[in-house]
Amino acid sequence: MSLPRTVAQVIEDHVTLELESLDRVYLNVYQPELQTPRAVFQFLRDHYGQGAVSSHQMKEISERFLRSINRFAEDHGIPIIGFEKGQRKEDLAAEYVAQFSTPEGVLLIGKAQEKVRTFRTEGRRNERGETYPWIVETTAMVNQYYFYAVDVDFGPFFLKYSSYFPYGAKLCFNGHEYLKRQLAKEGIGYEELANGILSCDNPKRMQELADGLTPARILLFLSKWQHHLPCPFTVDEQRVGYRYQASISQVEFALTQVVDRPVHGRIFFEEVLRENIDLGRPDNLQLIFARRVTKRTPGPFRTRVVREGVIPSLYVDYKSSRLKQYFKEGRALRTELTVNDPWDFGLGRKLVNLPALRELGFQTNRRLLNVQKASQDFAFSEEVFRDVTGPCRVGEQRASALRFGDEGVQALLSVLLVFRLLPRGLRSRDLREHLASLLGDDPSQWTQGRLTYQLRRLRLHGLIERAPGSHRYTVTDKGLRVALWFTRCHARLFRPALGELFAEDLPDDTPLRRALDRFDQEVNRYMEKARVPVAA
Repeated sequence: MSLPRTVAQVIEDHVTLELESLDRVYLNVYQPELQTPRAVFQFLRDHYGQGAVSSHQMKEISERFLRSINRFAEDHGIPIIGFEKGQRKEDLAAEYVAQFSTPEGVLLIGKAQEKVRTFRTEGRRNERGETYPWIVETTAMVNQYYFYAVDVDFGPFFLKYSSYFPYGAKLCFNGHEYLKRQLAKEGIGYEELANGILSCDNPKRMQELADGLTPARILLFLSKWQHHLPCPFTVDEQRVGYRYQASISQVEFALTQVVDRPVHGRIFFEEVLRENIDLGRPDNLQLIFARRVTKRTPGPFRTRVVREGVIPSLYVDYKSSRLKQYFKEGRALRTELTVNDPWDFGLGRKLVNLPALRELGFQTNRRLLNVQKASQDFAFSEEVFRDVTGPCRVGEQRASALRFGDEGVQALLSVLLVFRLLPRGLRSRDLREHLASLLGDDPSQWTQGRLTYQLRRLRLHGLIERAPGSHRYTVTDKGLRVALWFTRCHARLFRPALGELFAEDLPDDTPLRRALDRFDQEVNRYMEKARVPVAA
């Protein structure tokens, strides 16, 4: 079996399973009513105020929250582990997941110091010189508490709380883990791929389940675990409106395409890396992301090939978002868009925007593949060009070349453009009238033998095909494209350009002549610089 030679052939002929799914989802979990110093002052005044309001009340809430975390850990036998600097939290959590046997529950509570946005009190003076406390926004290094857990529907995840006011949180889960549990619940057989699916008994239903991960489902999942875990706000405070909401911090949109043989995936990447190193150029970014790139668009514009061991990954950056493409475990092509700021695509960060962002994300993945296939089509088009402009053989029949620029060939292709519009196609006598007039011949000079020769050339090259049971011919899609491209390039590019370069009655400083002269000078300068001196 011959190996595919282009990206398009790999994608179209050798992909056995295709899946679009959310991958890593990272959400901000915040109190919308506590985002300004004035709102914080009002909260402390209404719920904890005794005289002047200051950050002392914040400390009391924090201490109460920490006591509830310690009590929760003790009641459920959950370890509290201090993360060391540089330690990979996910690796530690994976060890606990491997030993966890129940459908859901909390694995561990991790603690790490991180810089967060918070509020504090600073002293100010009034007109009488009296000092009073004033709440201001600031940042501080405070303990963050990571609740690593397993959910029966979402799989492994973590919910991280700040230990200081206003107690912002982060929720992180994986869309592929969610999908695996939904497949298992419905009894649909599948084979795992690390962070993906390798095969599935019902691919259509699998895609429907992946699409079913909606904002409403995510909010129910968040609410469930916030109710189960310690919360810094009392029930009364939540009842009067101090409830958490979620927004998008980071989300990954993954397109996984499983190939039938590992060699086909390697071919894909060899071709991609060789032909698409310029994907990060502004003109390509506009095609991939469907967004205008202007002088004000933040860069840099680049394509990077990163090798982790022997496996290469292709990165394309746009603003704060990133496209990544790699060959996963020798079995699947993974095209993955990571969005760090939905405003890159003109959407807000609220979770309600996730469906629109999802559509844009998967469209971006598809556009990247289309750009890559288009670049490969240039290589494929060389074959088409050689096939048309060289002699061909079909079975025992042979046909001469349709040489580009030949007057007779150009006339023959121009006739195809006319007959493409006729629903019943063309006959040999129709070809005689049009071809003779284009070449300035007398139609009577074109014998049936000459016409049959031309028709056979067009047919064997695949530009026309005979209608069954008749002597009529119709122009194929390939015939239309070849005719359009050959005739237009010859009429609008080669003839005008050569005329401008060599016509004696034109001035020497035409734009094309100036450009060609500059090119010639640069080539001569380079050759002079590289010349080896003659030995004495």
